[in-house]
Amino acid sequence: MAERHPTNLTRPLWLASGSRYRRELLARLGLPFECRSPEVDETPLPGESPRALAARLALAKARAIAEREPGALVIGSDQVCALGDQPLGKPGNAAAQIAQLGRLAGHTVTFHTAVAIVGIEAGLRAQHVDDTRCVFRELLRSEIEAYVEAEPAFDCAGGFKCEGLGITLLARMESIDPTAIIGLPLIWVADVLRAHRAPSPTPAAAAHSR
Repeated sequence: MAERHPTNLTRPLWLASGSRYRRELLARLGLPFECRSPEVDETPLPGESPRALAARLALAKARAIAEREPGALVIGSDQVCALGDQPLGKPGNAAAQIAQLGRLAGHTVTFHTAVAIVGIEAGLRAQHVDDTRCVFRELLRSEIEAYVEAEPAFDCAGGFKCEGLGITLLARMESIDPTAIIGLPLIWVADVLRAHRAPSPTPAAAAHSR
């Protein structure tokens, strides 16, 4: 009988996302997992705040995959970057990135990173929202253009990568979990999954299995 690795979970783990950033983050926990992109309409509801939008979509993504994999634990996550109550999208190209960063210079933006873990057969539904505040320096146009040339963050909401050169655009950042702004609050995720870890085999049991 094969020995169970002490970091294995009692149930299969799925990540309801096609994001390479979230895949790389979840891989840090050393747990085997599968990925599948959920088909979820991300259109905001009338009057919905950016924080509420992120929370609703994270849960919807987790549920979408959990319904197909009822025996698994499924992680869904969504992030909305907001300037006040106005959500900011991904720039998509250099011109839009330059314009977006010019708009953010001297202002504070909040990244609402929501995560939900759903296990239908496990009876699990846990939710969390991490709010990371980024205070931008006053930026010269030349600084912004140089940054965009060096780090074209076209696929990042807000148009910058705080885990890269983008950190130099900030005056300060307020966060309780540095992984949240990258796309997945690992401190909270690890805490929830800890309750679903398989027990490590005793020395006697391990010797018997060999």
